[in-house]
Amino acid sequence: MAQPPKTNPKLPPVPPAPRGRSGSLPAIPPPLPNGDGPGKSPRGRHTILVVEDDAAMRDLLQDTLSDEGYRVETAAGGYPGIARVQKGGVDLVVTDVRMPDLDGLDMLREIRGAPVENPPHVIVITAFGSIDTAIKAVRLGAHDYITKPFNLETLVLAVDKALDERGLRHEVARLQREVERPYRFDNIIGRSPQMQEVFGLIRRLSGSSVNVLITGESGTGKELVARAIHYNSPRSKRPFVAVNCAAIPDQLLESELFGYKRGAFTDARSDRQGMFVEAEGGTLFLDEIGDLSPALQAKLLRVLAEREIRPLGAARPEKIDVRVISATHQDLVAGMRAGTFREDLYYRLNVLQIHLPALRDRGEDLLPLCEHFLRRAAQHSGKALAALSQPATKVLLSHSWPGNVRELENVIERAVALCDGPQITPQDLPQTLRERRPTDLVGYALQRNMSLQDLEREYILRVMKEEGGNKTRAAQRLGLDRKTLYRKLEETEQKEGGGTDRERGLERERLGDRPGDRLGERAGDRLAEREPDSGHDDDEPV
Repeated sequence: MAQPPKTNPKLPPVPPAPRGRSGSLPAIPPPLPNGDGPGKSPRGRHTILVVEDDAAMRDLLQDTLSDEGYRVETAAGGYPGIARVQKGGVDLVVTDVRMPDLDGLDMLREIRGAPVENPPHVIVITAFGSIDTAIKAVRLGAHDYITKPFNLETLVLAVDKALDERGLRHEVARLQREVERPYRFDNIIGRSPQMQEVFGLIRRLSGSSVNVLITGESGTGKELVARAIHYNSPRSKRPFVAVNCAAIPDQLLESELFGYKRGAFTDARSDRQGMFVEAEGGTLFLDEIGDLSPALQAKLLRVLAEREIRPLGAARPEKIDVRVISATHQDLVAGMRAGTFREDLYYRLNVLQIHLPALRDRGEDLLPLCEHFLRRAAQHSGKALAALSQPATKVLLSHSWPGNVRELENVIERAVALCDGPQITPQDLPQTLRERRPTDLVGYALQRNMSLQDLEREYILRVMKEEGGNKTRAAQRLGLDRKTLYRKLEETEQKEGGGTDRERGLERERLGDRPGDRLGERAGDRLAEREPDSGHDDDEPV
């Protein structure tokens, strides 16, 4: 009996009566214009490396993928294939498992560890029925596997799928970089010594997972700093979840933070994850932590102490791995003295503290911030604005910016929207800014024919009022020690001629200095001396 002709076991089966192709290749749909697949990027952008020791099989795979519009290179074995991958520029490797010089699985291990920025995806071709080998390949990082014998259409579909997924991963990585870009140190505006100190703290804090407390006035950029800490830390690939404790009612905030189980309350028709679970492995930002109710303070304290949460209606707690960054514009030390904020929670949150200075205290940053906001607003609006005019600059410099960076950003965006010329003019700025000159004390003194001593007194009174009567913060702003400030305030009272007890009391209240609070304030001053980080100023860079 005649024996059938010998065939190469590595070659795939050849379908009968191929259509649309010459020779013995199976029918494959012709490439779409520009070599594109349905809704895909041009195939010609991708480089595929075929690693196969059998010359006939290698040529077949190369011809097939080249006809589909891909750039195809070949290697006759595992070691030449690894050498080509290490040069870079390969998007996908199609390799056989059994090769004389290097097993395909060993080659896969080498590719995964190759010193290239974006290692290629790998498709492994295995012998018929070798499922165990296929599973090993996937565990080692192979994107897909094809078992012999196979149809060439199957190969093309697997290649398309692998490269589509690679493209999606690159797009996700690009979007992630875009999300993180505003929070890199070089994109946060701050040339002043105060902000440089903040940047130094962020760098030192980013490598750890300890809890951080950010203090500062409203509008200073506390959330921006929190995001900078997160995106410059090892947790950057995990979620950053922000919650404003002052914006959510207490009865809802607990379920938002900790989640709940179905049936925990009337409307709990299904389980819901809380924000702690959403932030697993990442960072939870608790803004306006000073507004947290006493009941929630106690529950948050337990979470921070035990590193676990108990959703509403849950039978047992759940372990969590979350870094907590909190922020407030309130004086939490004063809150502790008043009994409105738990001392033990304060020290859990305040492992490390960052204080953001108010915009009025970082004069070097005002114009760079203006330029930054002007460029961004002009780009968004499509207007070709060159700069601020000199008169507009003078108006901006004369303002005290009680709303800090947030107020400045809103003013610039408004000015860009109203501006019809190449430069921002005073007419494009809010009328309130053009009319008032709260920081022009010199002009005020000249108009009133004030003495230097009277000017000094007026300045001290203004600072005391802005600091809510807190002598410690006022002394820091004035560059005075507390004893000197106390002496000058006493001189002020004496200069006012003594007056009645009621008049002196009203004056103290105007300054925020109530007689009953002096003892507590001095205690707070002593506490501040022991804990220099407990000062509560505002921070919010851009």
